[in-house]
Amino acid sequence: MLIRRPVLDAIAAGSVDLAFRRWSHARVRPGTHLRTAVGLLEVVAVDVVEESDLTAEDARRSGHDSLDALRAANSRRDGALFRVVLRPAGPDPRIALRESAELSDDDRAALDARLARMDRTAPWTGAVLRLIAEHPGVRAPDLAARLGRETTSFKRDVRKLKELGLTESLEVGYRLSPRGAAYLHMLL
Repeated sequence: MLIRRPVLDAIAAGSVDLAFRRWSHARVRPGTHLRTAVGLLEVVAVDVVEESDLTAEDARRSGHDSLDALRAANSRRDGALFRVVLRPAGPDPRIALRESAELSDDDRAALDARLARMDRTAPWTGAVLRLIAEHPGVRAPDLAARLGRETTSFKRDVRKLKELGLTESLEVGYRLSPRGAAYLHMLL
């Protein structure tokens, strides 16, 4: 579920707690945690609503200036109109993970095992980590080209490393996190 940055900021500030989406079926469920630029958001409730039942309060609570703006934002797609109740659910746990540069033997063993599974069909994790370490802030298409890879699959693989706290996204490109740098140093 994509949410624009101004709306994310308003959710974090507590002034927005609703989102409305047109979907063929619910794409999120209550209890789901969404990782966003402002931290985790929890989906509290998901309900189908009729457009005619929308109120000015719904518009305000979803970050729209007016009921007409809310209706217009949801008129571009087909499907049922879903009302999604959201609330902040804390910081993104990957942030604390990537900042932890002290790796125990157990941490190293867990990372070794996880990366070995990722490398099972074709080894790539070490090459990507080294490439990002050598070229921080370089655009993903340029990094992918250096490895002779397609950009989309390269970005997907970097996201897998990000899930482990080894990399972090920059405005442009990536860099190794302190955890990633410590892990790579242990490999060398």
